[in-house]
Amino acid sequence: MAKHDKVQKTNAMRELDRAGIAYEAYEYEDDGTEARGLGARIAERLGEDPEQGFKTLVTVAPSGNHVVCCIPVAEELDFKAAARAVGEKSLAMLPTKELVAVTGYVRGGCSPVGMRKQFPTVIDETCILFDAIHISGGRRGLSLTVGTDDLVAHLGAVVASITR
Repeated sequence: MAKHDKVQKTNAMRELDRAGIAYEAYEYEDDGTEARGLGARIAERLGEDPEQGFKTLVTVAPSGNHVVCCIPVAEELDFKAAARAVGEKSLAMLPTKELVAVTGYVRGGCSPVGMRKQFPTVIDETCILFDAIHISGGRRGLSLTVGTDDLVAHLGAVVASITR
């Protein structure tokens, strides 16, 4: 595992640097798998608590508004709860083919930090159990550990119960 000073910078890392937010970056071997349970396998590879690892899901409301949802890697998103948290009627997953165009990130490497545009973000309330959480570093094979309070404040995120 490499610390962030030896890792090629991503948009997520550059944005955190500009904001003066401390983080640690860790590289891992990306096996190309995109199946369910990927986040839990990555947490295991890095020796991280899967409950402390958060995956980034990009959703879209019927209005066309995009909403970023961060939930523990082993959990499933409660679309209704996430919609309520941001005042939308409903949410659905953004089609994978639109992910790069909307966020600038690929599936498996999508970070809530450094997207092409800052979207409303909801982080599952379990994040408050940890001083820091693990998120994608902005590319496959890269994980960032960021202070929970710093991340929530930087993103202007809503913290709510959004898993089922």
